[in-house]
Amino acid sequence: MTPSPKGTTTVLSSEAAARLSMQADQLGQLVIQDAQGNRFENVRPVRLFPLSRPDQWISLVDQQGREIACIEDLTQLSIPNQSLLRAELEQREFVPIVKRVLWVSGNSEPCQWKVETDRGLASFILKDEKDVRRLGPHGVLVVDSFGIRYYIPDRNQLDTYSQRIIEWYV
Repeated sequence: MTPSPKGTTTVLSSEAAARLSMQADQLGQLVIQDAQGNRFENVRPVRLFPLSRPDQWISLVDQQGREIACIEDLTQLSIPNQSLLRAELEQREFVPIVKRVLWVSGNSEPCQWKVETDRGLASFILKDEKDVRRLGPHGVLVVDSFGIRYYIPDRNQLDTYSQRIIEWYV
């Protein structure tokens, strides 16, 4: 598994993915070694489809931001490697899940939102109505003025007020 030439991607076969050796070094950075003995330090995993396919299509990126390889499905990895990679991904990603919309300053943008998330209360500015997007039949993604993503897995599970606010935008 040598780094791919510019513009190409190495999608690991199930066998190659299963033979990867992964560990965290003394600084907590991900180190990967392939079956040929190639060692890659400070590797960053990146979910290519973080909301629709969180356990599929994981890109492994080197220190310079170049893709080393792509794992089609986390289940191709050994259980310890799956756990390590999931922990790395969770540490790098920040996508609060909205439980309830508490208040919106108005129906013209920019406007301020106050929401309850799985990580506590949050307040943010919505710059444009285009920053509220449908994801699948019931999911919604809200992106604030700083680019922080807020996820609503199923808008039908929200309270009536929250549903009305979200329906205004989607």
